[in-house]
Amino acid sequence: MILDLKKLKLRSVNEILQNIDRKKNKRDFVILNPEGNHAICAGLTDNIDVTIKGHVGYYCAGMNQNANIIVDGNVGTGIAENMMSGKVHVKGNASQSAGATAHGGTLIIDGDASSRCGISMKGIDIIVKGSVGHMSAFMAQSGNLVVCGNAGEALGDSLYETEIYVKGKVKSLGADCEEKKMSKKHKTKLKGLLKKAGSNIKPEKFKRYGSARKLYNFNIDNVSDY
Repeated sequence: MILDLKKLKLRSVNEILQNIDRKKNKRDFVILNPEGNHAICAGLTDNIDVTIKGHVGYYCAGMNQNANIIVDGNVGTGIAENMMSGKVHVKGNASQSAGATAHGGTLIIDGDASSRCGISMKGIDIIVKGSVGHMSAFMAQSGNLVVCGNAGEALGDSLYETEIYVKGKVKSLGADCEEKKMSKKHKTKLKGLLKKAGSNIKPEKFKRYGSARKLYNFNIDNVSDY
């Protein structure tokens, strides 16, 4: 089904996608002329396929559940924010806060992601084929962030239990983030994550980063770290 934003209002397009008629069994949608509109495909809950032909603005695919969404272009701030499940695939670059606070699902970015990629992520898998900006995975709680390029300053600042894998250079690590050993278990997991994104890069080319676990609770011996 074709949904043309030159002919339909954004509210109408989102309402169609949010209220799927299961009896008609429509599952494939193409959105034309997005032209940087904000909050396209927000709040979807059904197992449907949506392809957006062009660039989108802020908070595309926010709160997504179950839907498989492809953006054939670049995305603005907060792509897949608070996503619960499903898959979002960005064919271009992403602005800041990609995958912010997301609890589950998979976010794939073919290009670069700006600052704070994966901020406060809570279970999502994020695979960035390019590089990420500063403060990525800030206060990230769980899930996996895979970066096939480089990472900016303060990677993993105030990190909890998210696993971070970076192939390129890391400009600096944030508070309580440290390089960790890459075990066979981690290589196997990373191989699966890269396969999700259609990448055949070998896991051995990556370094793993995680929490030093010194900031979980106040400890007078670590007072200078707070």
